[in-house]
Amino acid sequence: MIDLNVFWFILLGVLLTGYAILDGFDLGVGSLHLFAKGDYERRIFLNSIGPVWDGNEVWLVTFGGALFAAFPAAYAAAFSGFYLAFMLLLFALIFRAVAIEFRSKRESRVWRSFWDGAFFLASAVAAVLFGVAVGNMMQGIPIGPGGEYQGTFFDLLRPYPLLVGAMTLVMFCMHGSIYLYLKTEGDLQEKVRHWIWGTFGVFLVFYILTTIFTLVAVPSAIRNFEKYPWVWGLVVLNVLAVANIPRSIYKGMPGQAFISSACTIAALIFLFGFALFPNLVTSSIDPEKFSLTVYNAASSQKTLAIMRNIAFLGMPFVLAYTTAIYWVFRGKVRLTRFSY
Repeated sequence: MIDLNVFWFILLGVLLTGYAILDGFDLGVGSLHLFAKGDYERRIFLNSIGPVWDGNEVWLVTFGGALFAAFPAAYAAAFSGFYLAFMLLLFALIFRAVAIEFRSKRESRVWRSFWDGAFFLASAVAAVLFGVAVGNMMQGIPIGPGGEYQGTFFDLLRPYPLLVGAMTLVMFCMHGSIYLYLKTEGDLQEKVRHWIWGTFGVFLVFYILTTIFTLVAVPSAIRNFEKYPWVWGLVVLNVLAVANIPRSIYKGMPGQAFISSACTIAALIFLFGFALFPNLVTSSIDPEKFSLTVYNAASSQKTLAIMRNIAFLGMPFVLAYTTAIYWVFRGKVRLTRFSY
């Protein structure tokens, strides 16, 4: 039976996976927004994610709350290190929400063009920052005694995190274009189909480059593989999921392609967590001495136990709400006078 510290590490991984899969496609739709032509196509894009985008972000909020309660020392270290990056992410998410709500309030072309640009920029910045954060956690950040961050904002913008950020952006664009294919029809659907092939090709290049760079620049990423060799099986499944995306599109099975894209994201998040474990925040100054782990950064066992019971009660409601929303708003997008 797993202990409470590991249980919460796994649950954080589940929450992060839920966020990356669900908000991943709507960030991807936002990043592709300016490639749509005309007001009609852009309204279709906005309304494809209109009923779900805010619910998707609940997973990120829940992740932050769980990290704060279960591992407060890691929460403090991460937020002190990524303070400016988190403020930038928060600004991007808020500005994105405002763009969605404000764009259709006026008929002015200048007004709508401004919010189109804001929606695109905020979505792309949020996707890149998510990847840059993952890259920094993989490579380690300058954490010293007491969990104090000893670097600057620009220390986070190293080649490896930026590469992971670029891969995340194109992966979300691919995920979003498959989602758009499911929600559109006619000529627009055919246009989106070409985007799937394009974004998949770029993603494949970045996926291979990031894998090679990880093995060269972060050799500690595979240290747990020697202890748990069964994880190589998941790597194989991840490759098969990637390969199934173009196969499914070619055979006219976009639903299966979307599931494969979601599985690809889930597998990458799992491998990220597995490479990190038992660390939550790895110190690049002295990994053995200053890293924050699931044990030295955790709350008391009593707190973890109470939170586990709350999670068991709350998670079914989150899953039920998410399922209900997607079921109610299933099908192709239709514009009405109440649409964005």
